[in-house]
Amino acid sequence: MSQKITTFLMFEGAAEEALTFYTSLFDDAEIVSLVRHGPDDPGAEGTVQHAVFTLAGQRYMAIDSDVSHAFTFTPSISLFVECDTEEEIDRLYAALSEGGRPLMPLGSYGFSKRFGWTNDRFGVSWQLNLA
Repeated sequence: MSQKITTFLMFEGAAEEALTFYTSLFDDAEIVSLVRHGPDDPGAEGTVQHAVFTLAGQRYMAIDSDVSHAFTFTPSISLFVECDTEEEIDRLYAALSEGGRPLMPLGSYGFSKRFGWTNDRFGVSWQLNLA
């Protein structure tokens, strides 16, 4: 059996909304499985106990934590997206920045002719680069 490494995202009540949003933005994206907490589970009923989703064929996992933590996502870990066209990078940057916190506006930087970095409204950090 070969080792598998999967990015795991922990939300506090917004996992399903985030997954639905992310899978709407990318081709070859889907929610593969989603199990919600039931009335007798430790988590709030209806929140995500465990989910698997894909973005551009890459597998991710997510949950809603039933515990409020003193930490959240940080830009020191981000999802890096290679965009094929100007239209794609503009569309993704606009969607991911809405309600979030842009860190580097779309622009020409020494390492890239078009690049942007933003935290989305859920706190997940995204770097977008025009290939």
